[in-house]
Amino acid sequence: MYRCFIAALATAFLVPVAAAQVQRNFPQHALRGQLVVADPPDVLVNGRVARLAPGSRIRGQDNMIQMSGALSGAKFWVHYTLDPQGLLFDVWILRPEELAKKPWPSTPAEAQSWAFDVTAQVWAKP
Repeated sequence: MYRCFIAALATAFLVPVAAAQVQRNFPQHALRGQLVVADPPDVLVNGRVARLAPGSRIRGQDNMIQMSGALSGAKFWVHYTLDPQGLLFDVWILRPEELAKKPWPSTPAEAQSWAFDVTAQVWAKP
């Protein structure tokens, strides 16, 4: 029993470290912007009024789901996707190393005209 306790304790400390090192893969249609959570579901994206879709997911830097109400008044750099009605559906709050990957499109027109390397998660302008 003593060995099981030590193994469980060691696993508990190693799992968060390993999870923090995993590269998040963003979809090709994800755009970058600055998100300000005003009064959920209302938000500002790049200074423009937007709305969170029903069932939208906001993932923190640790990739855990964040509640929009808890983020009220905060400003973040994010990658986000839109649903067919133009509402924000998936939102990822960026870590510093993800934000450093530039360029990243901020409009659908840029995303259509640039080339995306899915494996490296980088964009290239034409």
